[in-house]
Amino acid sequence: MTDGPWLTIAAAVQASGETIKGARFVARAAPIDMHDHADAARAIVAAARAELRDAVHHGWAYRVGPVAPDFHWSDDGEPVGSAGAAILRRIDALGLLNVVVVVSRDGGSQRLSAGDLSRGYTEAARAVLAAAKAVRFVPTTPLELAFDYGDSGPVQGVLAAFRAEHVDGDYGEAVRLVVRVESGRIDEFTAAIRDATAGAARVSRSVPRAG
Repeated sequence: MTDGPWLTIAAAVQASGETIKGARFVARAAPIDMHDHADAARAIVAAARAELRDAVHHGWAYRVGPVAPDFHWSDDGEPVGSAGAAILRRIDALGLLNVVVVVSRDGGSQRLSAGDLSRGYTEAARAVLAAAKAVRFVPTTPLELAFDYGDSGPVQGVLAAFRAEHVDGDYGEAVRLVVRVESGRIDEFTAAIRDATAGAARVSRSVPRAG
């Protein structure tokens, strides 16, 4: 994975590709969270299946990173490599991360060759990504902070200095916050929190909670 700047897409979009031998290819693309990409991708594929019930195949692919880089693709019953891999190549050609693309195909009136299918999925993926707005992003990592109420002021000062994004909070006997911090500044942020609280605050990677 190259160093930044990194690109993703700003919002979900949908577009139609070519009609080949009567078969229509409809694509949707959406940004996904790099830390929860598998569930997010499955939800978007499920939404495509629910909306386009006449489609017989839903090929899809995603690429995430730069933190814990990963990718996956599925031909959904099409000849191997004709759908999912073709979609992934279009994502990679634009250097996009944290994006899922689903291309849905109906049956059409004639039998499609592997070349027809590859062209259909490729062009639909190209069309939907051309319709999307590419934006720069800074990768972040969720961290959990635990500290006493008396340290709230110093902690908030560090959060403001690092422009940390508040995700969740629990205010019981002590304070527990989940925040997102730039992935490249985690060590610096952790040291700043410990200095600000004389080592009393605890910083750890956040683990998603059930429910």
